[in-house]
Amino acid sequence: MGLRELEDRLRQLPGNLPRAPEQPLRRWAQTHHEGGLSVAFINVVDKVLDTGRACSTWGLQFGLACCAIEMMAVGASRYDLDRFGVFFRGSPRQADAMLVAGTLTLKMADVLRRLYDQMPEPRYVIAVGNCAISGGRFYHHAYSVVRGVDRVVPVDIYVPGCPPRPESFIDAIRKLHQLMRRESIADTIGHGERQHEDFFRKRELP
Repeated sequence: MGLRELEDRLRQLPGNLPRAPEQPLRRWAQTHHEGGLSVAFINVVDKVLDTGRACSTWGLQFGLACCAIEMMAVGASRYDLDRFGVFFRGSPRQADAMLVAGTLTLKMADVLRRLYDQMPEPRYVIAVGNCAISGGRFYHHAYSVVRGVDRVVPVDIYVPGCPPRPESFIDAIRKLHQLMRRESIADTIGHGERQHEDFFRKRELP
């Protein structure tokens, strides 16, 4: 199966998957984002929710190759991601962010998309390593490798390196926390609203 056939298959996935539950507070904020009292209330709610999500980020590990070893190391006692409020979870339904580390092949692209669709909104993706970002210098022209995770799921933060150091991984987590703290419940959730065709880059396919 080539990448073009995979893209056609991935575009058909959302129709067969259950939709995320509705969020009454977010729906109310989107319709009442004008007016002094409403804006003040939304600002307080944003501060509480954003601080809570940033201080307790549950990550879904999606280790595919050698960069996953660095991901395991950064979660161990020496670098201790727990001090940043980051805890790895085994279920996508309990995760806020997906951490993709390693080479994404055509065979695993379908699995990656399905796990991403099972994550509740708002959800985030961190691409760890050159292979996850662009296919890597060794596998970029391989027939079985997807040239970038962002062809399958939208990526929020890129961590370059082959493999990246744990300090780079921690820096990406801090940037993700900054991104979370800037969001508002009055904003439209972008990842769930965009068409999946936008997730695929317009570049040469293998």
